[in-house]
Amino acid sequence: MIIRKAVTEDISSIQNIAYETWHDTYDGMIPRNVQNKFLGRAYSDENMPGRIARTSLFVAVDKEQIIGFANFFYKNPQEAELGALYVLPAAQGKKAGTKLLEAGIQEKPSLREIYVEVERENVTGTAFYEARGFKLLEEYEEELYGHKLQTRRMKLALPE
Repeated sequence: MIIRKAVTEDISSIQNIAYETWHDTYDGMIPRNVQNKFLGRAYSDENMPGRIARTSLFVAVDKEQIIGFANFFYKNPQEAELGALYVLPAAQGKKAGTKLLEAGIQEKPSLREIYVEVERENVTGTAFYEARGFKLLEEYEEELYGHKLQTRRMKLALPE
């Protein structure tokens, strides 16, 4: 498995992974029309080139197929927001998620804190982050296109 920075040619694969993983994870928690509205905006053809240019977007490639991606937004040299980390359901359990997380950490050696937000009902996602040392900071309610979410904000403190 190779982890590398995303390029514009990866956009359609990233979009497909976002849709497949969201539907697999959130069906039954978030109505499909709300998911599709969010995904259509966040991963639009118009937005994706800018994400690749202005953020750190990594892809995991296994047997020449992109199987996952992670998107880091560095607030400053010591803090990052992990805006997305998605691995195709069929490819989970192969350490792609861990390797994508590590790529974001390694890109900024000065990094000391990574923040992520996870829907409370996303037990698999929460367990993934907890297993890698993320700690719960807070829970709060927010709205996504009229649907109420219970969001957990978590933080990974990295050693100096």
